[in-house]
Amino acid sequence: MHFTRLDAFASGEVPIISRGEGCYVFDEHGKRYLDGLSGLFTVQVGHGRAELAEAARHQAETLAYFPVWGFAHEPAITLATRLAEYAPGDLNRVFFTPTGGDAVETAIKLSRQYWKLRGQHGRTKVISRYLAYHGTSIGALSLTGVPSIKTPFEPLMPGAIKVQTPYRFRCGDCMNLDACTLRCADDLALRIEMEGPESVAAVFMEPVQNTGGAFTPPDGYWRRVREICDEYDVLLVSDEVIAAFGRFGHMFGSERYGYQPDLITFAKGVTSGYSPLGGLMVSDRIASVFLDSDDSDAPAFLQGQTFGAHPVSCAVANANLDILEREELCAHVLANEDRFKQLIDGLRDIPLVGDVRGAGYFLAIELVPEQGSRGVFTPEQSNWLLRDYLSPRLYEAGLICRADDRGEPVITLSPPLIAGETEFAFIESVLRRTLTDASLAFAQQRDR
Repeated sequence: MHFTRLDAFASGEVPIISRGEGCYVFDEHGKRYLDGLSGLFTVQVGHGRAELAEAARHQAETLAYFPVWGFAHEPAITLATRLAEYAPGDLNRVFFTPTGGDAVETAIKLSRQYWKLRGQHGRTKVISRYLAYHGTSIGALSLTGVPSIKTPFEPLMPGAIKVQTPYRFRCGDCMNLDACTLRCADDLALRIEMEGPESVAAVFMEPVQNTGGAFTPPDGYWRRVREICDEYDVLLVSDEVIAAFGRFGHMFGSERYGYQPDLITFAKGVTSGYSPLGGLMVSDRIASVFLDSDDSDAPAFLQGQTFGAHPVSCAVANANLDILEREELCAHVLANEDRFKQLIDGLRDIPLVGDVRGAGYFLAIELVPEQGSRGVFTPEQSNWLLRDYLSPRLYEAGLICRADDRGEPVITLSPPLIAGETEFAFIESVLRRTLTDASLAFAQQRDR
């Protein structure tokens, strides 16, 4: 199992999920669970959509597989056209990959080759944020800012630079002020200056950062980041593997926060997880170096994958977008996000709850040992709280969510976009009961 300790189930059975329906999944014993994480921030339209299965079946019967190495096929052409219509600005070119991690890796390679074709061979460095997760391939892992999952594989790709995360709850500059100082954004300019602008190829950031717990950007943050990238002529890559396709009430998360990327990576929600697919949206300006040449032959983008633009996955994606449009799920998220946030915000009266943040259908609860001091847990306390206490009790109560301590301990919530009041109320009731009990248990353990 992925990212799973091999001894985790040595003394108990492995949970086996057998089927899904709407916002719920069922285990092999028939017990129902609310999928409060959309599988893995993925199942936008909910489980058990027969029309997505039918789209896959029909495409497999018609053309199950053919590569796009010098060829094209209708499902990819249709999907690329639709995505270009959704995407902001001049992001009119699409490169399809099998996964989101592949999309990030592709964006690194495209950025580097772009600058070489522009004659700026020194622009190879990439900048991302502390705590951010961008994937597990060596390039994407180099962008990732989570030390615990990087160190076993070092040395990684050189030239991967980290900058501050917009983490207001623990920001030493502005946690006690009435407004954000945007020092977290200005740190980007500082790092570019330190490294030398002529050495930096691209900046990779999520619209709302996942790891560490749904870090939402302060007002003016993205405007300042865009200004810095323009000032130093650095490409801005919006990593929207989680953020795209309705998670924040827009087809692309960058639209929610009003900034124009040069590249967008996507995956997950494009098919609602019914078939693997990722990709990269590319601006006309960047694509032009591969289309226009003084010579008779324009250069090729030297990237390719066997399962990129897989016909079945593209057909499923088109059917998934049909559902998103027909059921107006972006509008549904915008209409219901305040109620979702209100219910989860109400948990702040529980001693362990330090902060609640996020947007759309993507929220996180940061846990603290003492609310007043905003202290931090010891590694032993965090392990006990998340793995020994909360995770099994939340699962037993019928709620699947993520208890994560890659930063400070958080509970992350990301339900399917079809969720509404019934699902929100269940999530709140389970969390209230479980976190209240956990607060008492933690206090007793700490006082021993």
